Amino acid sequence: MRLLRSLSRVAFICNICFLITVLQRYLPHPLEGEVIQTILVMGFFLGAIVNILLHVPLIIMFLIGRIRRTGVPVWLLIVNFLFFIAQIYIMSISYRL
Repeated sequence: MRLLRSLSRVAFICNICFLITVLQRYLPHPLEGEVIQTILVMGFFLGAIVNILLHVPLIIMFLIGRIRRTGVPVWLLIVNFLFFIAQIYIMSISYRL
């Protein structure tokens, strides 16, 4: 269960980077630099991978009724899940052909 707690914390950090990445799109003069490039990579690519790795076991645990034994705070589960839904929606819009 330590792995899920750590993974949920990493997912939260990646989700904050995802929020910064999405807000960056609407700036008239986008920021540049190595830090912004790292935030972009963490937000879009690493954030999606970490969220999938986090939510697949959590959904399985929810279905079998052991979600309370994870040791992850409920607010963090809810926030990460909302960000996961937002990522799916925004990425589906971004990559639409």
